Amino acid sequence: MTKQTFRPDFLWGGATAANQLEGAFDRDGKGLSVADAMPGGKQRFTILGSKEFDWTIDPENYIYPNHRGIDHYDRFKEDIALFAEMGFKCYRFSIAWTRIFPKGDETTPNEAGLKFYDGLIDECLKHNIEPVITISHYEMPLHLAKEYGGWKNRQLIDFYERFANTVLTRYGKKVTYWMTFNEINSAFHFPALSQGMVQSNGGGDYQNVFQAWHNQFVASSKAVKIAHEINPNIQIGCMIIYATTYSMNANPVNQMATLIQNQEFNFFCTDVQVRGKYPAYTQRTYEKYGVDEQALEITQEDLDLLAAYPVDYIGFSYYMSAAIDETLSEEEAEMVSGNLLGGVRNPFLEASEWGWQIDPEGLRIALNELYNRYEKPLFIVENGLGAIDTVEADGSINDDYRIDYLRKHVEAMADAVADGVDLMGYTPWGCIDLVSASTGEMSKRYGFVYVDLDDEGNGTLNRSKKKSFDWYKQVIETNGKNLA
Repeated sequence: MTKQTFRPDFLWGGATAANQLEGAFDRDGKGLSVADAMPGGKQRFTILGSKEFDWTIDPENYIYPNHRGIDHYDRFKEDIALFAEMGFKCYRFSIAWTRIFPKGDETTPNEAGLKFYDGLIDECLKHNIEPVITISHYEMPLHLAKEYGGWKNRQLIDFYERFANTVLTRYGKKVTYWMTFNEINSAFHFPALSQGMVQSNGGGDYQNVFQAWHNQFVASSKAVKIAHEINPNIQIGCMIIYATTYSMNANPVNQMATLIQNQEFNFFCTDVQVRGKYPAYTQRTYEKYGVDEQALEITQEDLDLLAAYPVDYIGFSYYMSAAIDETLSEEEAEMVSGNLLGGVRNPFLEASEWGWQIDPEGLRIALNELYNRYEKPLFIVENGLGAIDTVEADGSINDDYRIDYLRKHVEAMADAVADGVDLMGYTPWGCIDLVSASTGEMSKRYGFVYVDLDDEGNGTLNRSKKKSFDWYKQVIETNGKNLA
């Protein structure tokens, strides 16, 4: 039994992204996205981070699992029915920009793409599932990355505004919950996914990263303005990666390094999008990363827009925490990986099969840190365990490790609510197995629903329920009270 009941309208659900599950990458007028140019396999990020990579699709040397996804495009009714059986109150998904504007710079939207999301949204509402829509989730048009250089180009503000206006106008009377950009702060370490910038088009220069962020902040505020004008009841949020960060000891050097990493990674983007202004430490950050503030294209009109249209809530992903020890040399430090942010190994934590350190108490800390800093409602829109699942001879999938992970994180959420945090909802990541964003693998599974597909693209695509399916159904039925 949890210590505190969640509010009666708590949004239990699950989360996905269009580019990782829809497939149908070239059907019904859809254009190519940056996700369509990302090779599959454990070397995905290494390839994207190389100086030679220029967004060219090379099917002779690589496979591209995102092209097929899990065929959600044709099977979404089946998938939504499974979510409804679990009792979902909401479903977080994204709209593929390239289904609506195939190249990104057109003036007329693709009606076939709009009709697909008409059907998806209506299917959710038919089952009393609230859609939670991410407008841009790691799938900007490839044309905008290759021909315009990604988000460092100010022209993308207008293209995004047209895209946001189109989908908000089309769906804004039906859909209450929106987010502007997925994990916008991920660009601090890897701008390829959210900003469309790799080494060959400026992704290695922080001048470009911070310019791209500013352009995204302006675009986000324009989307907030449009949303509230279309429907005052719309709640539109930002979305970040949050990695609770610890100093490994009381050495003031490590304490200061932890404070700075929190500011730079966990808070910079939210400070702008939630508070509506750049934080006090901005100039110090620019100087640290060699950014010429005078060369950034930032107008007074931009700053006024940011101040006038902050987001309504904070959505964030939480998978793991990070630890810092600045006193160790590279040879001495035992480093671990994470969700685009690593750190030194924390001896008090266990790790997943992919090396991400599991820290439920860190989620309670994250919720308290965010809520006490901003006093805006919070929405955990990604959380989960990527693991290899085994199908038994009888077809069952006994993912007790996933249940244990999620149970402990829901307990931490309940503790945070008891602490006074205003928590809107919880949508665990990859509620149905999908293509991993970091590796393009299917074997790194998160879902309550198993999809018969392997890393090479072999399988029936049939859906089956894991043990965690019934466990999560029970959690939702009891509004988080029964976690046994």
